[in-house]
Amino acid sequence: MVSQRSIFLRSVFGVLLLLVICIPVTAAADPLPSSYQWKQDYITASDGTRLHVDIVRPQGVADATPTPVVLTVSPYRGHLAYLSVPRIDSGPSIDDLNPELFLRAGYTYVIVDLRGFGGSSGCPDFGGPGERSDVATAVEWTASQPWSTGKVGMFGTSYEAWTGMMGLAEKPKGLAAVASFEPVVDPYSYLYMQGVSWRFSLKPVTENGVRPADFAGLEHLLIASTPPRPDDSPEYRANATQLPLECYRQYAADTSNHDPDSAFWRDRDLLPRVRGNTIPLFLGQGFVDYNTRAYRVFDLWNSLGPGDHRAWFGQWGHRTCHAKCGRMGFDEELLAFFDKHVADRDVSVPGPRITVGQFDTRWRSEKQWPPADSVNVPVALRPGRYADRGFLPGHDREYWSVSAPLSQDQHLSGIPTATLHADGPPNATATVEIYDIAPDNTAIPVTRGVAPLAEEETRVRLLAQDWPLAAGHRIGVRVTDVVDEVWARNPSFAEVTVDRASVDLPLLTRPREPDLPGGAPENLVKWRNEKTIMIDPAVLDGATVPMDLPDRTGDR
Repeated sequence: MVSQRSIFLRSVFGVLLLLVICIPVTAAADPLPSSYQWKQDYITASDGTRLHVDIVRPQGVADATPTPVVLTVSPYRGHLAYLSVPRIDSGPSIDDLNPELFLRAGYTYVIVDLRGFGGSSGCPDFGGPGERSDVATAVEWTASQPWSTGKVGMFGTSYEAWTGMMGLAEKPKGLAAVASFEPVVDPYSYLYMQGVSWRFSLKPVTENGVRPADFAGLEHLLIASTPPRPDDSPEYRANATQLPLECYRQYAADTSNHDPDSAFWRDRDLLPRVRGNTIPLFLGQGFVDYNTRAYRVFDLWNSLGPGDHRAWFGQWGHRTCHAKCGRMGFDEELLAFFDKHVADRDVSVPGPRITVGQFDTRWRSEKQWPPADSVNVPVALRPGRYADRGFLPGHDREYWSVSAPLSQDQHLSGIPTATLHADGPPNATATVEIYDIAPDNTAIPVTRGVAPLAEEETRVRLLAQDWPLAAGHRIGVRVTDVVDEVWARNPSFAEVTVDRASVDLPLLTRPREPDLPGGAPENLVKWRNEKTIMIDPAVLDGATVPMDLPDRTGDR
């Protein structure tokens, strides 16, 4: 008898193959180096869920010899495919983890599949209590093994960084440090910005937004349905081919719910759970990341308790800074961070508390971000109107407010916010974008945000940025309905009239002299090439508004 699961898998694998077509031929599974040994195990969670474990140790180290441990808990590490990239060779799925950095330093590297993924049983939970329990169980089990010193550091990017944040929320025994890069900290704001669906890129075809966030649940279900390898163990094969349909129906419905106040989303917001955390955290976030945007992660960073926390914030995309960020030294800082807090080695962690990559390709150190001298400068915008229609570009969809040419350099560093008093239907949206306009009228978007139109006052919180503005340039603020490549929604096809509006610009009051070596990240070059536009001077005629900007003098 053919099961629903078998039928589902055939259709799923067809979709996965279509996705694979879009991936470069060079994207192949990383083989396990011959100088290391691999074995598998299972953990039984308190609710009976069986979690599959891959264990990688330096060659020649006896099973009973304890080492410090680096742990990644993941939905992406199936033996047959890493995400949608087929894995030709058997072995642990270690793509993009750079495990040799830790293995050469004497660590054991452990990978645990979240429930419903890879070789683990159960249903996917999208950051809910089941997955948080999986993370706590994985940490405590790893810390208790004879081959472990009892201290565990968690490492990952994207969803695998999210599970590190779940570790901070759960505080399991043995968790000594977390390195989390481009993490999800609040899955609702990961998928929706104030109720409006983000569009995610279709890399490597394009990094512009294509896939609406409403389909994210389906995509994760497809990943969860990756079949096993023929050479996997019977238990792995059984778990990977379990009947999932009754588990997944509610999952898909919950992840497409735009209401932030639903119980599903409230339970998954990690900020209240991580507030006051003292476990050392090494955090990374790219300001131009198309996936996990520079948004609530800074709320989490600034809610941490005392501890030896570190951060890299700068102009890169969805990655660690192992490569292509424009600055050397990331691997050395990461390894020293784990050596100090996980391996208890007498080392100093190089670098400042916060490494900041500015949009002008220069780098500096900071003690906090946004910096202490970042002040919100209120700017009154022009009244105006726009058509909430989407799809085709046109000047009827926007209006502008611009500064006079800047008399001195300015530096935007923080999270801008805007307030609009507007008349329009409740299903209309208001988008506010800030631009850096050069003297030749070429302009680059600095940051942007969107919100549904509110009856009395619409508040728009924009993405974070760190952006020097050169003297002679102008600051432009564009009010529009939506940026079609960034958000997906159904337009109201109505006119919106803005009676009054303002934006708070977080500007540094003291100049910065970059004190760290570095250059241009790969994603910053792409941003300049893809996002620079030419503004018709007629659009800006009569659009100048006064801006009382800081007189930036003195040392920070």
